[in-house]
Amino acid sequence: MKDKKRVVVGLSGGVDSSVAAYLLQKEGYEVIGMFMKNWHDESVTISNECPWMEDSTDAMLVAEKLGIPFQAIDLSEEYRERIVDYMFAEYKAGRTPNPDVLCNREIKFDIFLKAAQKLKADYVATGHYCQKGELTVDGETVFQLLAGADNNKDQSYFLCQLSQEQLSKALFPIGHLQKSEVRKIAKEQDLITADKKDSQGLCFIGKVRLPDFLQQQLKPKKGDILVVPDDLPIYKRQQIPAGMTAEDLDQEVLDEICLPLQYHAEQGKKIAEHNGAHYFTVGQRKGLNVGGTGKPLFVIQTDTKENIIYTGLGEEHPGLLRHGLFVPKEDVHWIREDLRLTEGQSKRYLARIRYRQPLSMATLIMKENGLYVLFDQAQKGIASGQFVAWYEGEESIGSGVIA
Repeated sequence: MKDKKRVVVGLSGGVDSSVAAYLLQKEGYEVIGMFMKNWHDESVTISNECPWMEDSTDAMLVAEKLGIPFQAIDLSEEYRERIVDYMFAEYKAGRTPNPDVLCNREIKFDIFLKAAQKLKADYVATGHYCQKGELTVDGETVFQLLAGADNNKDQSYFLCQLSQEQLSKALFPIGHLQKSEVRKIAKEQDLITADKKDSQGLCFIGKVRLPDFLQQQLKPKKGDILVVPDDLPIYKRQQIPAGMTAEDLDQEVLDEICLPLQYHAEQGKKIAEHNGAHYFTVGQRKGLNVGGTGKPLFVIQTDTKENIIYTGLGEEHPGLLRHGLFVPKEDVHWIREDLRLTEGQSKRYLARIRYRQPLSMATLIMKENGLYVLFDQAQKGIASGQFVAWYEGEESIGSGVIA
């Protein structure tokens, strides 16, 4: 009999990873459960609100029930360096980070993967709702990252920064299932996590509101909230000229459409004050605490150097809607290296700029300085620091950090 393949499952104490471990065991893998402790800085967590102790216990009980070895690994140092410090730095610079995408690239499929390999594991597995495919291209095996079968739960966006090397070692045992089926399996197997609520977002933020968390490092400082009229001349230049396709545009026009606008204080009118521009993100509506404006007020730009928030009235404000974005060359990532665009090439793909956002048709144009992404339909709240991910049908092809 051939040696069993060994797989380390990241048991989070939730239902998805519990069922992932069970399914792998059923398929005949040698399964080891590992709990990642990513954060335990009591100074910022309201500790009873971030139940990592409870999660760790649940993970251990699931491992016991399945009869698989279990260990916990403390990655909080790496997590602080690679995720938390990055979040603070991004917010401080007025950008909007996506820690979940980073956590997968830097923690689960890097540090955790290396820990698993020390245990001589062939694979690591997670409870993500996505699927893995395989193709042969020019005699080489190429791995595909595919959407999860459950449309409401598809998490391929969070994995959009993985490399071929990382994908080659990854397994996603529940990606072909609906969430309801995962819960049903957990109940049938009498797993303690069967009815456990899904955790929201990053554990360490727990139920701490993001501004409260950021205030630990980024001190409040009063500044102006300015409202910008919707007829500024700069908005005209952000349109794709009538009768032209994305491929017809020269560098200068591409820059006007795709690079973030730079606002100046004299373009707006003060309507209120805020406690720190670094607590706000583009597209945000809640938390401005400005009444009596008639239409809702949205953040259209934050200037953390001058500590100014620029806002626009109503969902149709042209400052909120943009047709394009830009990804600097060093921030462009291809999951499918074989489909990498070279300078001067362009291609049509589906794209999204946030998790669970419906995919929209876009033209990707590769230039010497980076990648321009032009959407057929204007997109709301494109924010620097977020990830844009592009797809061919169900397959995630690549991603990049928005400039």
